[in-house]
Amino acid sequence: MARRPIPIRVKPKDLTEIDQLLRGGIQQVRVILRALVLQQLAGGATAPSVAQTLPFTPKAIRQIAHRYNSSGLQRALYDKQRPGASEVLDNSQKQRIIAMVCSNPPVGRARWTVRLIAEQAVKRKLVPKVGRETIRILLQSHDLKPWREKKLVHRGAGRRIHPQHGGRAGGLRETLQPGPTRGLSG
Repeated sequence: MARRPIPIRVKPKDLTEIDQLLRGGIQQVRVILRALVLQQLAGGATAPSVAQTLPFTPKAIRQIAHRYNSSGLQRALYDKQRPGASEVLDNSQKQRIIAMVCSNPPVGRARWTVRLIAEQAVKRKLVPKVGRETIRILLQSHDLKPWREKKLVHRGAGRRIHPQHGGRAGGLRETLQPGPTRGLSG
């Protein structure tokens, strides 16, 4: 048993808009195909005959026709806006994490890693929880690569006196002791 044809009457105003859309510039492929479906249905074609010429199933063609009849041309051509996932970090949290990355890494670490940034952001209570991928994308969007920059930490570097001759510096106590000078020729 064959289905009865869908009664569709495309308004003349909508037909001119479809013609302009098809002649116009760059559009999404799905929008162009849907416009072609409506144009052929307005010419009196049935869903199975349109399905032979365009890459749609008869069911999809009937859905496009039903959307046009119930909600108009825009709803038939374009998809509804999808909500998408909300952002994990708000702007203030992003700024705090970036500021943390721009500072020196924790004691005992030479550089920041993505994993270390995620751990420290939670530990310092900048965010309740955050994943490594979120941190990686945040750093990438700000063109930051902290794992490449080594923050050199020399333990006790200020306690040595460097001799003028360029030799190895001895300890502070050895340099200040009276007696013959070691390594210095006068």
